[in-house]
Amino acid sequence: MLALTAASVSLCTAQSLAAEKKDLREGYSSATKKQNPEKSLENSSNYEQITVTVRRRSEPLQKVPVATSIFTAKDAARNNVHDLQGIFQFVPSANFRTSASSKDRTVFVRGIGTISTSPGVEPSVSTVLDGVVLARSGQATADLLDLEHIEVLRGPQGTLFGKNASAGAVNIVTAAPTEAFHAHADASYFSGDEYRLSAGASGTLIPSKLTAIGSVLVGGYTGNVRNVYNSETVNGYQHRGARTKLAWTPDDQTRVTLGLDYMYSNDAVPNGVFSSSSHVAYPTGTVTNNAALAQALSSEGIHPSSNNTRVNNNTLSKSIDHNGGASITLDRKFGDYTLTSISAYRRWQNTQDQDYDQLSQPYPSLPQLADHGWLDFWQASQEVRIASPKGHFFDYVAGLYYLHTSDSETYDRSLQPYGGTSTSGHADFGTTGNNYAAFAEGNLNFTKNFRAILGLRLLRDDLDYRFNRTSTSASAVTGIRPDYSSNGSTAHNGYVDRIGLQYDVSHDIHAYFTYSHGYKGPAYNVFFNMQNTDAKSLRPEQNNSFEIGLKSQFLHRRITANFAAFIEDFSNYQANFLDTVAGATVTRLINAGTVSSKGVEGDITARPFRYLTVGGNFAYTYATVDHFNCPAGAPLSCNVNGQPLPFAPRWKLVLNADYTRPLNDRFTLSLDSDYTWQSRTQYSLTETPDTIQKAYGIWNLGTTIEDKKHRLRLTLIMRNAINTHYASYMGYGSLGGVVNWLPRDYGRYGGFTLHKDF
Repeated sequence: MLALTAASVSLCTAQSLAAEKKDLREGYSSATKKQNPEKSLENSSNYEQITVTVRRRSEPLQKVPVATSIFTAKDAARNNVHDLQGIFQFVPSANFRTSASSKDRTVFVRGIGTISTSPGVEPSVSTVLDGVVLARSGQATADLLDLEHIEVLRGPQGTLFGKNASAGAVNIVTAAPTEAFHAHADASYFSGDEYRLSAGASGTLIPSKLTAIGSVLVGGYTGNVRNVYNSETVNGYQHRGARTKLAWTPDDQTRVTLGLDYMYSNDAVPNGVFSSSSHVAYPTGTVTNNAALAQALSSEGIHPSSNNTRVNNNTLSKSIDHNGGASITLDRKFGDYTLTSISAYRRWQNTQDQDYDQLSQPYPSLPQLADHGWLDFWQASQEVRIASPKGHFFDYVAGLYYLHTSDSETYDRSLQPYGGTSTSGHADFGTTGNNYAAFAEGNLNFTKNFRAILGLRLLRDDLDYRFNRTSTSASAVTGIRPDYSSNGSTAHNGYVDRIGLQYDVSHDIHAYFTYSHGYKGPAYNVFFNMQNTDAKSLRPEQNNSFEIGLKSQFLHRRITANFAAFIEDFSNYQANFLDTVAGATVTRLINAGTVSSKGVEGDITARPFRYLTVGGNFAYTYATVDHFNCPAGAPLSCNVNGQPLPFAPRWKLVLNADYTRPLNDRFTLSLDSDYTWQSRTQYSLTETPDTIQKAYGIWNLGTTIEDKKHRLRLTLIMRNAINTHYASYMGYGSLGGVVNWLPRDYGRYGGFTLHKDF
C-alpha cells in the first residue's frame, strides 16, 4: 500500500504528462480529472502511471532519480490513519517520535531526525504542505484533511525543497478543485468510541474561470488509557477543521490558486504510562530500583509493566493546537517556460498542560510538578521558480526562496514538595529567523537515455533568540533552575548540492547514482531550563550522502521493483541528550558528534492476476553513532560509539495484498490485508536497555463493498488483528522509572467507514 501499489494509487495519471505541453487551463483540467484512477488504466496492461512532483515538476515516479515512497488517500482511509504518526507505520524508511505535546513530536527518515522543544532549531526532515515549507515539526502533526497523497523523499533534498531538508522531505499534497461537480460525505466509527465525519464538494463556480473545493472535518477518540484519579479515559483526541482551494484561470496562460486551511486539535495525551519503576544502566546493565516511586505507584493503584494502561494524574495532560494558513500559488506560462510563485502565511498556536511528576500527590522525595506552556508561532514565505521546457540538452528548475519565522512562548512550572514550601518558575522566550536561498537543479541530457544531474542551493540563515526566567527560589530546585536571562544572534552561510548520473536501460528500467551534500542551519537550545551553556549557538548540521538506485518494471508492467542503496555521514549532529536539574530529568540539545546511516531499501509490487495486487516494501537501515561528543556534566554514560541511533530499527517491512473484483454490474468487492514488522528499536540516545522496544508485527484486515448504482462504499476495518501490544515511544520518567507512550493500535480494534458520492 505504498508508492508502488499501482492499482490503489489515486495520483496524477499519464494524462498529466501530456498536459505539460498544453496550455495551463488544459493541464489543470486534466490534473483535476484524477478522481477515478480506475478509468485511467492502460487497457493493455491494467497499469496506472504514477506522477509526482518530487523535483518541483510533474514527472513519472519511475523516472525520478530519488528514492521515494508514496502513501495515498485511499491507503489512509482503509487503514484509519490520518496523521504522520499513523501513516509512517506503513513507510519502511520513516519513523515518528510521539509525545504528550505536539511541540515534542518529530519525523525521522533513515534513522535521522531532530528531537527538541526549542524554537531555535529546525527539523532535519522538512515537511512541505502544498508547496509551503512548515518551519516547525509541530506544525506537521495535525490531522491531514482532504489528503490526496504524501511523497516521502529519502536523503538530502535541499536543492529544491527549502528549508534545507538535510535528511529528507515529506511532501504533503491535498486535493485540487475539479471542473465537474462532485460532492462526498464520509462517516467512520471504531471501537473505543472513535468517530470521524467529513464532507466536501468540488466544482465550477464561473465556467472556464473559477473552480473551487472545500471540505470540513469533525473527529474524536476517547482513548485507551485510564486515569484512575478521575475515572476518565485519556490518550484520545478531538479534531475540527476545514480546508478550501479556489483556482482562477483568467486566461490560457495563467492559473492562480488560493488555499486556506485551519485545524483545531485537542489531544489528551498523558505524559507516558509507567512500565517500570527502576532504571537499567548502560553499558553495565546494573538495575537501580526506585523504592519511593514503586511504593507511591502501588499506593495509587498503578502497577508498572509493558501491559500497563493506567495513570493516576491530578493534572490533565493535554495539547491544544490551532494550526492554519493561507497561500497564493501563481503559475504563468511564458512560451515553453513556466513561472511559479508561492506566497504563504501560516500560524500555529499551542497550549499545553503536563503532569510532570505523573503522580496524584506529593510523596517524600517525590514532589508534585505541573507545567503550563503557551506558544504563538507564525511564518511568512515567498518562493519564485522557473521551469524550463523538457527535450533540450539542458532542462532545469531554478528559483529564489525566503522564509521569516517568529516565535513567542511562555512556560510555567510549579513545584510542591511533600510537606514543604512551593516554588514556581516562569520563562518568557522566543526566536526570530530568516532564511534566504537561491537554488537550481537540472539535467544535462547527453543522449535521450543518458543524463547528468546537477543541483545547487546557496543559502543564509539568520537566527536571534531572547530568554528570561524568574524563579521564587534563589537556587536550583527539582526541575527549576534559578533566575536567568540572555539573548543572542548568529548567522551562517551554507550550501547544498547534488550531482549524479542517470541511465535509462530501457523504457521500463532506469538506473541512477547521486551524491548529495545536506545542510541544516545553526541552532540555539531555548527552553524552560536554559542556562549559560545553552547561550552558545550549535554549529550547523551537515552531511554527505551517496545513493544508487534502480527503478524497473517487467512483464508489461505487471511487476514493479525499485531498489536503493545509500550511505549518509553526518557531522555536528544536533540531538537531545539527558540532563538533570536537582534530580528531575530534562534534556539538553547538543552537537552530538558524527553519526552515519547506511542501508538498502526496496519497493516491489506484482499484479499476477487480473484482480490481485501484492506488494512488499522494506528498509534495512544501519544507523549508528560514530563518535559522540560527551556534554559537560552528563548524568549518564557517553560510551555510545557504535550504538544505534534512536528511532532507527535495523529492519522494517510492509507486506500487503489487495483483491478487487466486480461481483456484477452493480457491486464490487475488495479484500485487503497488510502486515507491518520492525526489529527492536532503541528510543534513547543514552542507549539504556530499558528504552528498547522489542521487535513486533501488526496485521491489519479490510473488506470493502461498493454499490456503483447508489455511489456508496462501505469498508470494514480491523487493525492489529493479532492484538500485539507495543510502545510507540519509551523514555525515562521525570522523577524516575520508565514510561511508555501507547499508540492508537496498541490493541486490536475495528470499525467501519461509509463513503457516499453525490
